[in-house]
Amino acid sequence: MGEIVLAAKITHVPSMYLSEQPGKHHGCRAQAIAGHKEIGLRARESGADVALVFDTHWLVNSGYHINCGDRFEGVYTSNELPHFIQNMEYGYDGCPALGERIAEEANTSDIRTMAHNIKSLKLEYGTLVPMRYMHMDVPEEQAFKVVSIAAWDAWHDLNESMKFGAAVRRAIEASDHKVMVLASGSLSHRFTDNSMAQENMHRWTREFDRQMDIRVVELWRQGKFDAFRAMLPEYAQHCYGEGGMHDTAMLLGVLGEGYDTPAEIVTEPFGSSGTGQINAIFPL
Repeated sequence: MGEIVLAAKITHVPSMYLSEQPGKHHGCRAQAIAGHKEIGLRARESGADVALVFDTHWLVNSGYHINCGDRFEGVYTSNELPHFIQNMEYGYDGCPALGERIAEEANTSDIRTMAHNIKSLKLEYGTLVPMRYMHMDVPEEQAFKVVSIAAWDAWHDLNESMKFGAAVRRAIEASDHKVMVLASGSLSHRFTDNSMAQENMHRWTREFDRQMDIRVVELWRQGKFDAFRAMLPEYAQHCYGEGGMHDTAMLLGVLGEGYDTPAEIVTEPFGSSGTGQINAIFPL
């Protein structure tokens, strides 16, 4: 029987890759990178063989979509921020059977879902960035198989995404895999206007967003997820939630109604190009 061994909300800011490079920003995201490494370590210690990522950088306009190819490899440059991520090499095995099982379970629940094993369908950096650091300095035999799910769901309802997350959990439990589930996306996501971009490299754009993020994290620390569920639609709207915060809605669906366990903050909230970021584990 399958099992979710770790669930987390994580950052994927491209300045993490920039942080590796020589120059004035070298080391600027050391804490975020350390958070990814710690999350990957704990998942391995719990026996995880698959990393499933709800990726807010994969935009879809209709349906729910799963990228469950046999193998993902290549060299990635961001078309959004090529001065942050360029020529980043990657290579991961996929897990087609799990992706297909998730699609079957979701469709059984009348959630229109498609699983894709298409060689030319590449991963987005909401998946590639965390996988980079969760595999860094790790022996090949300890690599996770990777499944990526689109979580920039432009015309979808957050409640449906919660139901989709519940279907993901049922499918994992019916499989023979131990899975780490990651909601890859920001807290607030109001990018800084171009004229202030360099000045706000390590800040929030608005104090309102920073204060809202602080309050949200307080609720997580206290295990008050019923209150967070109630505010999620307005939070996503007024604080420009990345991808509409469908990654977070899916994660709530995975955790289930009534979940009230205090979150563990692995990387404290930080500002990045105007947005709010975090690495947080939701104990199961």
